[in-house]
This record gives sequence, C-alpha cells and structure tokens, in this order.
Amino acid sequence: MKAKEIQELIDFIAQSGLAEVKIETDEFKLSVKKNVPQVAVKNVEPVAAAPLPAAEAAPAVATPASSSPEPALSSSKLVEIKSPMIGTFYRTPNPDSPAFVNVGDTIQAGHTVCIIEAMKLFNEIDSEISGKIVKVLVENASPVEFDQPLFLVDPAG
Repeated sequence: MKAKEIQELIDFIAQSGLAEVKIETDEFKLSVKKNVPQVAVKNVEPVAAAPLPAAEAAPAVATPASSSPEPALSSSKLVEIKSPMIGTFYRTPNPDSPAFVNVGDTIQAGHTVCIIEAMKLFNEIDSEISGKIVKVLVENASPVEFDQPLFLVDPAG
C-alpha cells in the first residue's frame, strides 16, 4: 500500500465516524484508532444553541430567527445533547413507532433520545443529563455532523 493510499484511507475513516479500523494482509498490518468522546453536554444560552458558520457572517439575520421563538427560555440555562458521530439522525426506532422524545418530555440520564445511523450501524444515543426536552434542533432523517447539537434540555425541568 502506498503512502497516498494510506492517507486517503485515514481521511475516509476520519469522516466515517468509525473509532477504530484494523487492516491486515500478508504484506502489512495497519491499525488506525481515534479518540471518540462520549455524548458531549455543555451549558449554553438559548441564542447560541445552534451556531452556524453563516451566523458569524450575518449575525443580524441569525439573531432574530433564534431569539423570537424562545423568549421565555432566556431566563434558564439550557444544556445541549450533541451528536457523538457523523451519520443520519432518526427520532424513532422505526417509521411506525413514536419518537423517543418530544418537546416537553422529561428524561432521565441514560434515556435513549434518538438513533444515529453510521455506515449501516444504528447507534442509540443516550442522554447524559436529566431534565425536560425544550427543543429538537434536527429534522428526522437528516444528516448530522460530529458534535452537532441535537436537543436542548432544561436541567431544572
């Protein structure tokens, strides 16, 4: 395997969401492993809940859209549940089932909030925080990026 092929493989693995890949042939052994953090949760203000690169370029456009629907939420600290991987976001276990969580639902730490499909593997995403679901930030069956906010949770709820 040539250096260019190895680099292309490493780039592919980095974008795929896989944590570890081992390839072994008669001629060589290759092991690629990356650190994948658990579901990241952090405190944020509601206006900064879903920052986008376009929001930095045009803050006057992004600010009214995100602040007008949530005026009552600005008094509390909200927590984001973020995607731990790249994949496709699903709110339900299958098309005929109800959503794992809806706005207004109270969840406990360890409660499954969604599924993310990555390379034909369906990964259940569990909440690391207890609280009330305030907002779902991603549409069902939409692609998501690593560390993208998926839900806003009010830990006081």
